[in-house]
Amino acid sequence: MCNLTSNTTAQEAMRQLFDVKPSQDRLGNYRPQTAIFPRYSAPVVRLTAKNERELKYMHWGFLMPQKSKKTGKPIMPKAVNNARDDKVQSAPYWRSSFEERRCLVPATSFCESKGRKPATYYWFGLASDHPDDRPPFAFAGLWRKFEGNYRDELVEIETHTIVTTTANDIVRPIHPDRSPVILCPSEYEVWLMGSTDDAAKLLRPYPSDGMRIVRHGEGLKADE
Repeated sequence: MCNLTSNTTAQEAMRQLFDVKPSQDRLGNYRPQTAIFPRYSAPVVRLTAKNERELKYMHWGFLMPQKSKKTGKPIMPKAVNNARDDKVQSAPYWRSSFEERRCLVPATSFCESKGRKPATYYWFGLASDHPDDRPPFAFAGLWRKFEGNYRDELVEIETHTIVTTTANDIVRPIHPDRSPVILCPSEYEVWLMGSTDDAAKLLRPYPSDGMRIVRHGEGLKADE
């Protein structure tokens, strides 16, 4: 699973990297985020109805309505922040988003923890010649609208989730099961506009030699 990411890329750099026109940038005055958690908003790149790339905030986590087992009344919806690569084409919950609403989720690192009391936090990023650099990249994402009761009010919001795949050699010692799908810039167009078959081919572990652990230690819940 991936429950914690960061995105410290400057706004103009994001527009250039993801080929977003200034007129399609809906972020306002973006401030770099050193810690992004589920149920909070993060930048997402998606296609508009005119197939233009749009940069905007979306809630992290598809919201799944739930009811209390005791009372049968609605309770806080579950935030589903990851989608398994082996389920996006077969599971009804994910299929329509994979077919119609794929997106890019900008990031500069993501975090996995190991152990308890205290846990050690490992932040992963792309390889770089400079230890302090955080080269920007994008996760493979999906998005969908949610209409319903959330946090004690009726809302109509857009939500996103990050697709995960099997862990590569650098992530596996820390989190042996899953890791987010990282896309190369040459794959962005295919992920956003390609067929489902072509998009599915991108759901694979990122090469280990292209990644590194950028920080690790106890209590490091932000990449700063």
